[in-house]
Amino acid sequence: VGVNEGSAYDLFLSRTLTHAQVVRGADGMDVFREQGLEAVAGIRQPLSRHVASHPGLRLVEPRFMQIRQAVATTKNRTDAGIAFLTEFVETVKASGFVADALARSGQDATVAPPS
Repeated sequence: VGVNEGSAYDLFLSRTLTHAQVVRGADGMDVFREQGLEAVAGIRQPLSRHVASHPGLRLVEPRFMQIRQAVATTKNRTDAGIAFLTEFVETVKASGFVADALARSGQDATVAPPS
C-alpha cells in the first residue's frame, strides 16, 4: 500500500496491517504508480480526483479511517480561556474561513456547521 510518509494514514496502517506492506514515499500515489503496487491510501478528495481521471482505477468503499480535527489546551486554563477557544473555532467555521482555506488547498471537505 503506497502512502505519504509520516501521514496519519501511514501511522494507522503501519500499526494495523498484518497481511500487507506499507510502502512510503514523498507522494503515495507516485510510489503506487512507480512500483506497481496493488493499492494506495490517502486523503479522499485528491484520491477521488485521481481515480476519476484514470479509468483503470477505482475507489474502495467504505473509508478505512476518519480524522476528526480538534483543539486542545492545558488543564489549568480558566473557563474564560476555554470559552474563548470554543468561540474562536465556531467563529472561523461560521465566517467561512475554514471552508475557504480548504478550497484554497484543493479540498472539498464538508465543514462541521457551527454549533
